[in-house]
Amino acid sequence: QVQLVESGGGLVQPGGSLRLSCAASGSIFSIYTMRWYRQAPGKQRELVASITSDESANYADSVKGRFTISRDNAKNTVYLQMNTLKPEDTAVYRCNADTLSIARTYTVTWGQGTQVTVSS
Repeated sequence: QVQLVESGGGLVQPGGSLRLSCAASGSIFSIYTMRWYRQAPGKQRELVASITSDESANYADSVKGRFTISRDNAKNTVYLQMNTLKPEDTAVYRCNADTLSIARTYTVTWGQGTQVTVSS
């Protein structure tokens, strides 16, 4: 099986920066598209950013120009660099990935989430 574990969340002030990491482990054969989602109280889950296996990236309009998604295939890790953070960025951030296990099982795997709070 493949597992995803997020880290890097926390409390930051408006205008600050934070870097989230999501590391995949387990019986991994290949990782394709990796994504970051977020969900704030009372709001729908939002796709924040995605990055394909050939490292083409897409962003939600709300974070474009402030956030950067990247990946390190050697470490099976996806990152989300968040700059110029705003209170409206406050949410639980979860990563997911399209993975192929060594047993050749294709699965969309989710991490458990990490809290990001932007507040004075």
